[in-house]
Amino acid sequence: MSNNTSLMLLAVLAIVGTMTISSAYAESHLPLMVETDNATYSHDDTITISGQVANMNPANATVTITVVNSMNSFVAIDQVNVSDSGAFETTVNTGYAGAWKEDGTYTINVKYGSLSEKITIELIDGCVSQLFVEDNCLPYEISGGMITGATVNTNDNSIIISLDAHDDGTLTITPSESTQEGIFMVLVDGEESDDVEINGNEVTVMFPAGAEEIEVIGTFVVPEFGTIAAMILAVAIISIIAISSKSRLSIMPRY
Repeated sequence: MSNNTSLMLLAVLAIVGTMTISSAYAESHLPLMVETDNATYSHDDTITISGQVANMNPANATVTITVVNSMNSFVAIDQVNVSDSGAFETTVNTGYAGAWKEDGTYTINVKYGSLSEKITIELIDGCVSQLFVEDNCLPYEISGGMITGATVNTNDNSIIISLDAHDDGTLTITPSESTQEGIFMVLVDGEESDDVEINGNEVTVMFPAGAEEIEVIGTFVVPEFGTIAAMILAVAIISIIAISSKSRLSIMPRY
């Protein structure tokens, strides 16, 4: 091998090495990094969100994590402590509460001081062939008609199911225990039904042609006010209190 060829080879190796080192340095020194344990999840899975802050600021001890769906509606909000090494980690459940009910792309936003980063995940296997009521997906089977709607009656701890019954039929519905507990009675068009089987949270009721409403009554039913709505209200109240406190301080006389 000639001297010129050797020098050229050494030069190329030096350039490649510099590029590799620079690339590795850039990847390991991102100002803010976030990742998830998977790219695709089903409903009622757990997402593990983790990340790293390269340059810790003593004034910022936490990162703020928000998750939005494809309609840009909040489905999760959290503040997570950052360790001394700059690492953070939390988990989020993809249950049917709030706006998690839809399949599609969800964006996880992470903010640390003035830094921000985001990552997207896909949610699949949504509320298909099930009854969606008050942020919950309820498995059901029906013959002799179709369900046209459902609501929650918190006064009576009941789920009210609207029907279009074109024939005598049967409805089987299985609310989760987080949705309803202690089921003990079923009404068909306002009358207590004798043609009903209650096995824990599985309810099977016979209904006649022309029936319009079935009401499943228990000792507890999920409140109408969703979890995310309550979180957003709490954040709003805290913000109002903080602003009010600052306003009072600003108008106090100084001596």
